[in-house]
This record gives sequence, structure tokens and C-alpha cells, in this order.
Amino acid sequence: MKYLIVGLGNIGAEYHETRHNIGFMVLDALAKASNIVFKDGRYGATATLSLKGKQLILLKPSTYMNLSGNAVRYWMQQEKIPLENVLVVVDDLALPFGSLRLKGKGSDAGHNGLKHIAATLGTQNYARLRFGIGNEFPKGGQIDYVLGKFNDDDMKLMPERLETAAEIIKSFCLAGLNITMNQFNNK
Repeated sequence: MKYLIVGLGNIGAEYHETRHNIGFMVLDALAKASNIVFKDGRYGATATLSLKGKQLILLKPSTYMNLSGNAVRYWMQQEKIPLENVLVVVDDLALPFGSLRLKGKGSDAGHNGLKHIAATLGTQNYARLRFGIGNEFPKGGQIDYVLGKFNDDDMKLMPERLETAAEIIKSFCLAGLNITMNQFNNK
């Protein structure tokens, strides 16, 4: 059985390790812990992780955030992965830093990457792992905040949060959405 795990972010050195790129950071941590490497391909960089008979296609889209749906649709079709086996890892301003929430569906909450995926797929009924980045910015400062780097306090906590996010991804593929939400949400 195949799964498509999509980490949202923007390509380019100027976006490396910014809050908006937490999806890339989660997938990079999972790949590193699993001793697999990404290779550049159509619409993004991919790595394949075998996990107890399941195949996880990790995807970091190269389309930039606002066109993420193109990469998701292409790889779903290319690998013949059904919607219920898709998980999108995304930054979330509404959650405090490091909070992790798995949901089976939901609105885009103003996130342009999720908005484009929903428009491209014609549905908001796909799983997403929301990684809290906090909202410590002045009025009108949202863009600078999400495209800014994490502070030192956040970076100290980052390895453990990335490891937990990776565990949630594995559990989603092995145990399913509901069991994983019950086990990890609100922790």
C-alpha cells in the first residue's frame, strides 16, 4: 500500500528553515532518521520510505507554496495513491509553536498551500498534520513572520518536535487516521 506524505514549503536558500517551510523540515528529519535521501524529480523532490510493508512517498513540492496542488495531483496520479492515503504537513499560525494536530479534513484557514491543494483536488477532505508556528507578530506582520526564521528557544525544542511529527506520520500510515489522532492530538 502506498502513501503520499507532502511537506509544504518553498524552494530556495532564502526560505530554508523558515516557519513557512516546517513541512520540508519535518520530511527532512524523517528522511535523515530513516537514512534515505531526496532526489529531484517532476514537481518536487521525493524520497521513498518502506515501513512494515507500506511504501511512503515523501514529497517536497518545487512549485512554491501557492501552487502546491499541482505537485500533489501529479504524484497522486503518478503513484496511483488514493486521497485517503495522502497526508499534508503544514505550518499553522493558530497553534502555539510545536503543537501538532492531525485532522482528516478541514478548511485552508487562509493558508495558500492548502487553498491550492483543495482547489486542485476539488475537495478539502484530505488529512493534514498541522505544525504550530505561533503568531507572535505585530498587526500587518504576518508575511514577515511566516517567512522568518525560528527563534533560538524554538530551535532548542525543534529536534523533539520533528521527531514527534515523524512518529505521527508513521502512525497515520500504520494505524490509520483515527487511532493516530486519539494517540497524539492534544499531547
